[in-house]
Amino acid sequence: MECDEVMLTVRITAGERALLRRLAQGHRSDVSEVVADGLLDVLPMVAATTADAYRFLAALTPPAPCAQTVWLPTALSDLLVLAAARVAQATGVRLGSASAVLGAAVRLWLSQDPQRLAANLHTMHEGRSAALTAA
Repeated sequence: MECDEVMLTVRITAGERALLRRLAQGHRSDVSEVVADGLLDVLPMVAATTADAYRFLAALTPPAPCAQTVWLPTALSDLLVLAAARVAQATGVRLGSASAVLGAAVRLWLSQDPQRLAANLHTMHEGRSAALTAA
């Protein structure tokens, strides 16, 4: 039996977890959906330039004290593998687990201005609602 989603655990700080929860509440979604939207926002940047790959690498930190479990679409979790390969190609540093890559991506995404994050999520959710209404 094939599954449409993959469960991953990301280690983040209490502040990052609180921000994810606030963003999810503000957009009437769950944390997994917010993380998925954040990945869609930040992962294309990893493939852009070598400097961006190093920026992504800099977001890797020792595991944080809080664990957050998220469910991601399989296709999106596959992008974590591609992002890790891109970072390894550009920097020569192989990244560990998908959870470590997810942690770096989430941390990089959350490092933006919280108001900008909320505005981007609003745009993503608004576009998704319009597409569903038109269908």
